[in-house]
Formats: sequence, C-alpha cells, structure tokens
Amino acid sequence: MEDKVFENRVDLSALNESILKIRTEIAKVVVGQEHMVDLLITAILADGHVLIEGVPGVAKTLTAKLLSRIISVQFSRIQFTPDLMPSDVLGTSSFNMKKSEFEFKPGPIFSNIVLIDEINRAPAKTQAALFEVMEERQVTIDGTTYPFAPPYMVVATQNPIEHEGTYRLPEAQLDRFLFKISVTYPAFEQEIAIITGHHERKGAQALSEVNAVLTAEQIKNFRHAVQQVYLEAKLIHYIAQIIHETRNNPALFLGASPRASVAILNGAKAYAAVNGRDFVTPEDIKFVALPVLRHRIILSPDKEMEGVTADEVVKQIIDKIEVPR
Repeated sequence: MEDKVFENRVDLSALNESILKIRTEIAKVVVGQEHMVDLLITAILADGHVLIEGVPGVAKTLTAKLLSRIISVQFSRIQFTPDLMPSDVLGTSSFNMKKSEFEFKPGPIFSNIVLIDEINRAPAKTQAALFEVMEERQVTIDGTTYPFAPPYMVVATQNPIEHEGTYRLPEAQLDRFLFKISVTYPAFEQEIAIITGHHERKGAQALSEVNAVLTAEQIKNFRHAVQQVYLEAKLIHYIAQIIHETRNNPALFLGASPRASVAILNGAKAYAAVNGRDFVTPEDIKFVALPVLRHRIILSPDKEMEGVTADEVVKQIIDKIEVPR
C-alpha cells in the first residue's frame, strides 16, 4: 500500500526556499547560533521586534547587520548612550529661512530595520520615545503623524553583565518586543570554526560576502501566508493555559499580558511556516513560549533572592501543563 502524500493547504514553497537562502547567507559569516537565527527569521515573518541579550562578542550586532544585507530594505543603526535625547532618535523640526517655515528632519528611527545597540544605556525619556514607534509603526511630532513603510523591525541588543551606566527598560517597552533572545558562547568546535574563518578571510570584510535574497514585497506576501497557517482550538486553549498559569504562579510577582498570548500565537504560526508546515503543533508553541515570556514576567522577591531565573519558571510552567494531543 502506497503512503499518502499530504499537501499543504497554504503554498509555502517560495517562503521555504527564501528561508534556505537566508540561512545559507548568514552561515557565510555567523558560525552556529542556529537558535538565534531561527527566532530572528520567525520574528520577521511574525512582524515583531526582537531584543537580543548576550555578553559582548557573540555576534549579536553582526547578525542584526546581516539581516539588513539579506533583505533589500533601508537599515539604520543607533548607539544608545546616557546622554542621548529623544530628538536624536526621532528627528527634529528646524526653521527653513528660505521658505520661512519649519521643516522636519527625520532621525535614524526612520528606516525599515533599526538596530539599537545597548538599548539599556539610554534614560527613560529616550526609551519612552520608542513606545509609539514600536507599537504603531509611526511617529507623531508637533501634531503631525509620520507612518513607516513596512516592513518595520527594531532589533535591540543589551549586555546582561555590565550594569554601570545602564537603565532598566520599562515593562511597557519590554512588552513590545516579540522575543527576547538569550545568546550564549559558542561550543568548542564552533570556536575553532570562527577563528579559522577569520584567518582565511585575511582581513576581508565578512559582510561583503553576503547577498540580498529578500525584498519588502516578498516579506509582505510571506506574512500574509503565515496568517493563513491553521491552528486547532485545543492549541488556542493550550496557549491560554500557559499565559493564565503565569498570572497565578506563586513564584511570579507579575504574569504575562494578553499581548503575550497574541505573541505566542503569531510566533508559533510563523515558526510552523519556517519548518514548512501550514499547521501549528504543540512543539511550535513550546519553542516560542520561552523567548516570548522571559522578558514579560517578574519574579517574586523571595525567588529572586534565591537566584531563580525567569527561564526556569517558564520551563516549569510549560512542563506542568498537559500537552494537547
């Protein structure tokens, strides 16, 4: 008896072909970090912003810059510092003597992919300037609203170790990041590959080897395809159970908001599409749940003093809930 071949109800062939090309281009420069790459691709398809946390030198900034080379869109980079003002990010209005009127000069936030290096180095005033940008993809200055052309994505980095001269990000801002990706050191074999790659390039710029494989129009089409990915009612219930448990867990002072529920939904659908499926599985939900929740929950004071981490609590919650079959 011949095996039945099941075809996707949503055509994901072009999307999967493009993802293969993206991975090939990134692998030219970045060794390993497959987890980070998968989450970044998922975030692009889910139309979400990403916060990348890791010690210096683990390719956080490099990977974000790679994305801008792989996608044929505008890219800008902002280095956050303690003296950075909102106008340095959003732009300023200046008086044009010839026209006798004020003109708005857009800041570096006006782009498609915006890399914000060390986002936790800017004070609350500058952080607050990002609220409207990240949520509504627009900026309102002097009563005029400037909408951004899609795709629009903020990729921010921060160092978890160095706290001198840094500011805690407001909870409302953290909630606007789809994922918080924790990047770790490479394995021993990967370290050898990194050193070998640098040696063989003999001083040549790594980014010069990368080619553009995606356009803004393709991303728009792929996002539309992702929205068509099928999700069973029992999996919606599963997502709700995870979120509800964060609000009733004694180890947590603050649980996740409904925005987190939607983030898991969109992330799981995008990750299913990344894996060539037009339906979501419990494994897709588990994969995105940790990066969606780790920055949206606050530990209770006693658990924090015990050295318990947000990741540990989220994993316990996921393990505790029965997986739908």
